[in-house]
Amino acid sequence: MGKTLYLECYSGISGDMTAAALLDLGADQKVLQKTLESLPIAGFRTEITRVKKSGLDACDFSVILDHDNHDHDMTYLHGYEEKHMHDMVHHHEYEHVHEQHAHKHERQHEHAHSHRGIREITEIIQNSEMTERAKKMALHVFDILAQAEAKAHGVPVEEVHFHEVGAVDSIVDIAAIAICMDNLDITEMIVPVLYEGTGFIRCQHGQIPVPVPAVMHIAEAHDLKLKITDIQGELVTPTGAAVVAAFRTSDRLPEDFTVLRSGLGAGKRQYCCPGILRAMLIRSGAEEKDMIWKLETDMDDCTGETMGYVMKLLMANGAREAHYTPIYTKKNRPAYTLTVLCKEEERKKLENLIFAETTTIGIRRTRMERTILKREIVKFGTPLGDAVAKLCTLPDGQIRCYPEHDSASELAQKNQISFREAYDRIRSYWTTER
Repeated sequence: MGKTLYLECYSGISGDMTAAALLDLGADQKVLQKTLESLPIAGFRTEITRVKKSGLDACDFSVILDHDNHDHDMTYLHGYEEKHMHDMVHHHEYEHVHEQHAHKHERQHEHAHSHRGIREITEIIQNSEMTERAKKMALHVFDILAQAEAKAHGVPVEEVHFHEVGAVDSIVDIAAIAICMDNLDITEMIVPVLYEGTGFIRCQHGQIPVPVPAVMHIAEAHDLKLKITDIQGELVTPTGAAVVAAFRTSDRLPEDFTVLRSGLGAGKRQYCCPGILRAMLIRSGAEEKDMIWKLETDMDDCTGETMGYVMKLLMANGAREAHYTPIYTKKNRPAYTLTVLCKEEERKKLENLIFAETTTIGIRRTRMERTILKREIVKFGTPLGDAVAKLCTLPDGQIRCYPEHDSASELAQKNQISFREAYDRIRSYWTTER
């Protein structure tokens, strides 16, 4: 059964803060280190330590590069000398993307360097020892980053290249997050809002406004909520925003929940805020409320064959439910109403799919709150064979068992009995033998 992660982003969010918070929640350090060592790249090492942030004990995840960069050099980032600056680990977050022929910053050494695009980064991830789920998660984050950077720089996605040093840093941070998410079995992520600073920050191309363009494009594309504070500086990095965009399943906490475990991830930059990301593994009550989108469109010029094909595509691409209803429109023309239910993170993709595969020229959408029962998918042995079922917990604590169709069908064929008999025997066995 998957776990629900809640992130408090009052000090913003970055890649290293997220990895550290997940480690503090209990992600296996040995698994992380071993898997990161399998990445086919060189020029880095990682350190996991404990630090004090505003007097609080927090986990610190550091990617230490062979080459210098300025991600936590406040003098470089903001163009002023900061008093009481301590030695900081060089860790790169925003200064990681530019056009293929951009010059390196004047404070870096002038030397030949290579670039990595999405294709090269994909090969690095795929050739590692990460699990298939972790690979998919990491590449999803990179895809969101690439889309945002392409828009920010006005170039096609395939022309977005990550600078050699920045790419190493970004790859390790994002891989670490994916590995930890997979290790903790996190399937739901709640992020209500991202607190962001203001002002300007320096990158390879000069001064740029905060929120930086990539963060703005990610927030725009994925409906992330930003709360601008009066803190001078960049609290939300592109990697942090991309992680939220990739994994967030809700922006609302359940009305009541139990905290199973909490963790603190430390940031490196020194701003007028604690610089910590607090993460919690939570469990809500039996009755859960969440948000879902209802997409609808009416079509009088789309064939039944097309509708059947679109239904399969919608379900394969994340729709929670999809159906179409025969209707009559103006001038008594026969038509269909296509209805799709989906989560926030899938809405735009499914809208684009509907536009591409049907004749519609407009889609209505409504954001709806729904009450759902706590549920989990379980596999257990029965006299018929191993069965898969969905368990739903009612508000009074009663648990109902609903065998999965494919599982019941397979056991019916295997035992040469009817589907109904297989279904009933699975339910009865779970009820009496659990």
